[in-house]
Amino acid sequence: MKKPTMLKCLLPALVLWLVPGCSMYAADFNRVGKEMVRILKNGHYAKLKFDDTFSQRIFEKYLDELDPARLYFEKKDVEELQKKYGDQLDDLIDGEQSMVAAKEIYDLYRQRVEERSKVVEDLLKEHEFVFDRKEAIQRDREDAERAEGAVGARELWRLQIKEALLSETLRRDGIQRRAKEQGKKDPFRNQPDVKKKISQRYQRFFKTIQGADDEDIANYFLSAVARSYDPHSEYFSARELQQFQVGIQNKLVGIGALLRAEDDGATKIEGIVNNGPADKQGELKLKDRVIGVDSKNSGEWIDIMFMPLDKVVEKIRGEKGVDVALKVEPAGGAPGETKIIVIKREEVTMKDELATAEVFVFGEGEDAVKLGVIKIPSFYFDPDGRTVSVSRDVEKLLERLKKEKIDGLAIDLRGNGGGSLEEVKRMTGFFVGGGPVVQIKKTNGFVRSLDSPIRKAIYDGPMLVWTDKGSASASEILAGALQDYNRAVIIGESSTFGKGTVQQPLGIARYMPAVAARDRAGAVKLTIQQFYRVAGSSTQKKGVEPDIVLPSMRDALEIGEKYAEHALEHDTIQKARNFEPLKREGLFLPKLMSQSEKRVKVNRDFQYTVDDTKRLEERLKKNEISLNKKEREVELAESEDRRRKRNVERRKRFAEIEKKDGKEFELFRLTLDDLHAEVLPKVDREKDAERHMRVAEDEVEDLDDTPEWPSGIDPTKREGLAVLRDLVKVVDGRKVARLVPNRE
Repeated sequence: MKKPTMLKCLLPALVLWLVPGCSMYAADFNRVGKEMVRILKNGHYAKLKFDDTFSQRIFEKYLDELDPARLYFEKKDVEELQKKYGDQLDDLIDGEQSMVAAKEIYDLYRQRVEERSKVVEDLLKEHEFVFDRKEAIQRDREDAERAEGAVGARELWRLQIKEALLSETLRRDGIQRRAKEQGKKDPFRNQPDVKKKISQRYQRFFKTIQGADDEDIANYFLSAVARSYDPHSEYFSARELQQFQVGIQNKLVGIGALLRAEDDGATKIEGIVNNGPADKQGELKLKDRVIGVDSKNSGEWIDIMFMPLDKVVEKIRGEKGVDVALKVEPAGGAPGETKIIVIKREEVTMKDELATAEVFVFGEGEDAVKLGVIKIPSFYFDPDGRTVSVSRDVEKLLERLKKEKIDGLAIDLRGNGGGSLEEVKRMTGFFVGGGPVVQIKKTNGFVRSLDSPIRKAIYDGPMLVWTDKGSASASEILAGALQDYNRAVIIGESSTFGKGTVQQPLGIARYMPAVAARDRAGAVKLTIQQFYRVAGSSTQKKGVEPDIVLPSMRDALEIGEKYAEHALEHDTIQKARNFEPLKREGLFLPKLMSQSEKRVKVNRDFQYTVDDTKRLEERLKKNEISLNKKEREVELAESEDRRRKRNVERRKRFAEIEKKDGKEFELFRLTLDDLHAEVLPKVDREKDAERHMRVAEDEVEDLDDTPEWPSGIDPTKREGLAVLRDLVKVVDGRKVARLVPNRE
């Protein structure tokens, strides 16, 4: 079931920062909507007409925000709402009446959700589900027909519930079978039965929709308005703005705990940050269930059962030094047992999300080859205090790697959705010096080249960069610049995300009259510029295409800007002035590509990926899920047989590889905490996994007997290291792949 989410995807983003804080009081969202649109009209890169045609786009986007799988609104609902509001939303927004339409549409949505809730409960209680018929449902309902009236809706939901019951039943059967084989306890021994579990899952969602307040409704509607301009223009509610700030700064003021929403309504403690506030206080334990919060420990309790997780998080976070009280059901406690835990909030740095490094030492003595690997999860920064900076963190790691006398460097940008333009500008200079890094085009067509403030490169040796479909925005600037300069070999999935635009978050309250109700007005993140690589190509829709492409199942999925609605188009401009690339020959790409291709062809794991990708493409093309139990069991049996055979093969092969690894290289850890260590510590996968946070054990996950990648190195990373070693070897001291004056 596809759910609207109140914690929207905050990255990929490339941002310039201009946002004040928010208080806890309501705003006039009619006025907020008008001011947000005024900002978009005047500042958005595309300069779109805000007219009846655009009103229709907003209308369709709002319905998609609420009902993306087309499970709730009926066909007649859409037709009637279309007649009333399809071409009127632009006028209503300008006339400060948008919330009238937003609420009416949401109220009908809420009504339909309530009706479906009753249908679900009725079906689960009264209907006898039979799984031997030739029935199926669509896998992707993005373009599906909406139900015709209540009868059609009931039939649609009968099939949805049938699929949910069948999937959960088959899932449990497989897990219980695996537990029995491994001599472990049934993970579902304390779980409700399948029907009850499905009921809880839907009821939690239904209660979230039914409990929406004006801020939630405004969030849905204004998000639809902003996203009608382009996929990355966005409205942030006050609580989302807080989450956005946490995401870009990698720090927060709270208790230092990882939370998870349970189907039965409680909020579970999934992780505790080591030496964080909750850890130091000592009473809160993993798997404790939080059912109430007193945000200021003042005696004013809030029942958080079935409350959306983002709202629970907002209640627990707050002012530094202020106590928060939690009412919890202790893990392993007696039924109905509760206790009160009071924790003083502190600033918590999310160390798992900071840049880190590793050092691989191949061989011994004078023949040893040292490779440094830097993992950059995001281009984080602190827009206020300037105390957090990914470029400064990477600079520190680089300096230590230089002291380790590395022969080659790899940058891992996989899954890095972007962040600060200033940070990536500065960081690119570490490897290319003071030349142009990126070109920015404004709405008026004016193009400006942005140079790195770093005049001289910090590192001038052989380089490699990993990318994937999750590498976006600022990641694409770094990877694209290093590729255009012929400074590094790019390796990974067929392309990066393809986001070539710059956003600026603006607090809406500052644009509202002083007399207006503007607290908790939120912010608008609008697209203000398009960026281009120094060689002239936009990354928009196209992304950065690696020099060496490796197999990936994600290439079968619709991931990337080119699949997004209302995305700006790809184009090119002239190359940047003063752009002087290194000689392409200095990367020895034909040789590296040939050697990599030979390895990939004989790599069993990459071949498994190729086979799995073909099967995935067939399933997606078919767009159908069978509701016949025997058919599904046959499919699952084939999949399980394939998994078992692979595991047998992998265990033997991985053991041999790991044994070989132990002879071939040593692996050392380098975090920001290790910078001044006399000798870098060796990587200890088991201990290092929970150095920053202890995570609750999961009985189901523990049954997964798929062997871990040998030495913790996945195939893409292993192949990248091999390519970098090839590059280091072929350079052989000639420095032709380093930063040297001989330009093209």
